[in-house]
Amino acid sequence: MHYSLAILLLLASGLTLLRSAEPSATAADAVLPGDVLLGSGTHRYRWVHDWIKLPPSMSLASTHGGVAVDKTDRIYISTENDNAVIVLNPDGTVVTSWGKPFKGGTHDLCIVEDNGREVIWLTHTARGEAIKCTLAGEVLLTIGWPEASGVYKNAKEYKPTSTAIAPNGDVYVADGYGKNYVHRFTAAGSYVSSWNGSARPGGQFKTPHGIGIDRRGPEPRVVVVDRVNSRLQYFTLEGAYVSEVPGFRLPCKAVFRGDDLVVPDLKGRVTILGRENQVICQLGDNPDEKKRANFGVPPEQFKDGEFTAPHGAAWDSQGNLYVEDWNRSGRVSKLERIKY
Repeated sequence: MHYSLAILLLLASGLTLLRSAEPSATAADAVLPGDVLLGSGTHRYRWVHDWIKLPPSMSLASTHGGVAVDKTDRIYISTENDNAVIVLNPDGTVVTSWGKPFKGGTHDLCIVEDNGREVIWLTHTARGEAIKCTLAGEVLLTIGWPEASGVYKNAKEYKPTSTAIAPNGDVYVADGYGKNYVHRFTAAGSYVSSWNGSARPGGQFKTPHGIGIDRRGPEPRVVVVDRVNSRLQYFTLEGAYVSEVPGFRLPCKAVFRGDDLVVPDLKGRVTILGRENQVICQLGDNPDEKKRANFGVPPEQFKDGEFTAPHGAAWDSQGNLYVEDWNRSGRVSKLERIKY
């Protein structure tokens, strides 16, 4: 079989072009000539080119935040402009946008079930707040700096980057850009406790950028994305150390779906891990090290199949994956799950 130079280059970079004759479950899953594919096995994805369809009056501006998906598969992305939260349909059309008061600092998004309805939590680095809202943006609860922790001289030292909600409603906030602590609050916002990983040698956090709740085991665990230490750290809900998962570059977030865990890595790739935290595949690894973790890569240098600085990620109910790059011009990519 003879391959063109273009196909050989794609194969060498970890991307694949497949013929439409390959088997697929439905017509929607058919692989077409020219498709940019990533992953392997049950985690194969088609990179959807220019999937977001913004109206002329709207722009992403810079994206230094996250992605979340609700039960109807609407996608919520955070930006640093007046449209702090943009809500999209799966086809990329805009449903609505909101959040002008949250301009410039809406860093992380987290959608959870709360007393029979979904709510969205925003983590705002500039305001130093974890903010619980309806999906339409109505503020329900604001948790400010944990003065009772005794960690901070004043509120300005507190720069939270991520929020996670435990099954009992407790709120965990990672202070990734401030004092490198994790703080625990009740569902009503009352302070409970704090820790910084220093209870064991070599455990102290260095930019605990993301936080999540792993419900895959017999007991839920807090997962702290210890970015500068290139690892995930596991703790009980009370903050006792359990284990760690090393081997990342600059991990930013931990998001779960079923047995799977996705970790966007600022240094140009996305890692998917299985139930035992074994690496299943790595997606979109950028071969150009100068583009990795680079906020200033211009849109004309974006390339389908390659990330620049993955900062946030989320799956929808179909297993499609959405990834937000840390980028001055704004970039959120869709990877469509291929089912065989």
